[in-house]
Amino acid sequence: MKRRVLRTGLQLTEIGMGAAQFGNLNRTTTDEASVAAVDAAWQAGIRYFDTAPHYGLGLSERRLGAALAGRPRAEYVVSTKVGRLLVPSPETADRLDDQGFAVPADHRRVWDFSRDGVLRSLEQSLERLGTDRIDIVYVHDPDEHEAEALDGAIPALVELREQGVIGSVGAGMNQSAMPARFIERSDLDVIMLAGRYTLHEQGALEDLLPAASARGVGIVAAAVYNSGLLAAPVVPDDAHYDYGPAPADVLEHARALAVACEEYGITLPDAAVAFPLRHPSVVSVVVGARTATHILGTVSRYTTEIPGGFWRELVERGLLRSDAPSEAQSA
Repeated sequence: MKRRVLRTGLQLTEIGMGAAQFGNLNRTTTDEASVAAVDAAWQAGIRYFDTAPHYGLGLSERRLGAALAGRPRAEYVVSTKVGRLLVPSPETADRLDDQGFAVPADHRRVWDFSRDGVLRSLEQSLERLGTDRIDIVYVHDPDEHEAEALDGAIPALVELREQGVIGSVGAGMNQSAMPARFIERSDLDVIMLAGRYTLHEQGALEDLLPAASARGVGIVAAAVYNSGLLAAPVVPDDAHYDYGPAPADVLEHARALAVACEEYGITLPDAAVAFPLRHPSVVSVVVGARTATHILGTVSRYTTEIPGGFWRELVERGLLRSDAPSEAQSA
């Protein structure tokens, strides 16, 4: 599998595996299924794995660490996140987590973007992952905490990068405006952008991608299916977009994209995986997986050859922004 390089020299495979589902996102899974998913990813050449304390109150990190145990540490990249510190909560341990993960609420999340919070969070993540270092650390969802992230978390992570404790510093968000400001005001290496640079929407072309290009910051594209909108060859009536039911105009656009894909002999998910990688600032597409079957599906989409002229055809039909990379500009 091809790799792309961050300005720190860190190499990411063009497909990364997102491990949120290892934390029992929406429903339970097993340790065995998680190990099988990582095994399949490894066999397919994937060497970038992403997780976070938020995912299952640490369960995702523990499962990912166990699944990677025994593999040569120099051969893979792992990223996790800071901003939600996990604090023991024995008084709620008899309940289920209320943030979408089917796990006991034996810890609670506390927003903390301070230097101390970052250090404590990373110490806990290192223990759960069972590793001696983390390659990329993202400031996670600081939407309501911009000043704290800029004044506390990001400088702390930059200091740790300079000390060699972590490899690269980033921020992970579902919007493009704030990360663009972060790039302009701090020393970031990478942004994980969820859902804002996809086959369906390219708003990041207005702010984040120009800022990233100017400063040499890499973009990891996540949520490339827009909450499921682009995840199937045929767009169903009950398709979701941006964590809720898709509006009529969104369904119409996705279905027009699906028709164009079919005419060119590919599927909508094939194009959804391929599209972000066309931009020279995008260093990886991270796709979530729960099972080995999910991994095999993602890799099949990644290896599908997109016919010549397809992207230009989308622009001509008004289905893709004209300032999205054309054939001549693809990375």
